[in-house]
Amino acid sequence: MGLILASGSEIRHTMLEAAGVSHRIVRPEVEEDAVKQRFAGAEVIATELAATKALAVSVRQQGDWVIGSDSVVSVGDRLFDKPANRGQAADHLRFFSGKAMRLTSAVALARGGSVDWRHVESSELRVRPLSDAFIADYLDAEWPEVGYCVGVFRMEARGVQLFSSIAGSHFTILGMPLLSLLGALRERGLLPS
Repeated sequence: MGLILASGSEIRHTMLEAAGVSHRIVRPEVEEDAVKQRFAGAEVIATELAATKALAVSVRQQGDWVIGSDSVVSVGDRLFDKPANRGQAADHLRFFSGKAMRLTSAVALARGGSVDWRHVESSELRVRPLSDAFIADYLDAEWPEVGYCVGVFRMEARGVQLFSSIAGSHFTILGMPLLSLLGALRERGLLPS
């Protein structure tokens, strides 16, 4: 019996590796837009995406436990996807400027084609006022890596410069509620207690 991360996210892999959680990666084949169209609200969408990813891989990997995770960024009632290009990334950053961003990350565990556990957490990040010059310099340094990030930032890199304050779990902001996941893995005997 193994543990699989159903994600192509390098930061999620790094988080598990750093925590000493042995796993392998299998990228899920999930149409995310279809899931987003069926549900409303950041918490529900993030949870359903995490569960759908875990489920998709668990059907193909019988006997293994599968971790699925996803994050959603919202400002007010508006939900944001990963930017399609650098111009859209700059537009997102201009929209975020001076506002509170809510980052919602969910994680799910599935096995044998059934979701066994799911959890969602949110953090609030206050984006400081961003000048056009800062946005251009930031994207010069961080593009294309931040193009794979829903909030156009990597907290483990220069993205930390976007914010004036942060409230919430560091792991949730990185993209996966790690402490809750570790507890769920211990409860299932997948990590020593």
